[in-house]
Amino acid sequence: MDVKEYEVYENKMKKTIATLEEEFNTIRAGRANPHILDKITVNYYGVQTPLQQVGNITVPEARIIQIQPWDSSLLKEIEKAIMASDLGITPNNDGKCIRLIFPELTEERRKQLTKEVKKKGEEAKVAIRNIRRDAIEHFKKVQKNGDITEDDLKDCEEDIQKMTDRYINDIDKRVEAKSKDILAV
Repeated sequence: MDVKEYEVYENKMKKTIATLEEEFNTIRAGRANPHILDKITVNYYGVQTPLQQVGNITVPEARIIQIQPWDSSLLKEIEKAIMASDLGITPNNDGKCIRLIFPELTEERRKQLTKEVKKKGEEAKVAIRNIRRDAIEHFKKVQKNGDITEDDLKDCEEDIQKMTDRYINDIDKRVEAKSKDILAV
């Protein structure tokens, strides 16, 4: 079977893993991580602009994120955007910059976050399995058209299953690592 046929599905699986990693970056563990601001946009002269594009975002201390806008007139807009987000943190505005101070996570909140991580992991596994199903359907059609033999189809199914197992295993490892990160005090 042509390797290029598999590449399409492998690339889809890689994108699923990349998306999972992006989602994990937005879940905060005990430390301040500037990636949790990735999905926040600010009204910048009538255009919704990603927060990273309107100022400097730094982590001066382990549990503080500092946002220094290039245009100080944006402070109120940034504050509004953070309040409207699901971060659950009240921004401190000193007139020059905004500080987000992350409290220590409670045990209950840590458990809640690990459940969220596991849920996102399960969603990624479902996406991988859907890609496997699409791949197998594709190869069955190819076999029906007479382009490959039944033995080739069996080989394809085995190869796709091995690829699926590899990515599912990868997801499990990533979920476990992120859960450990969250539960570490």
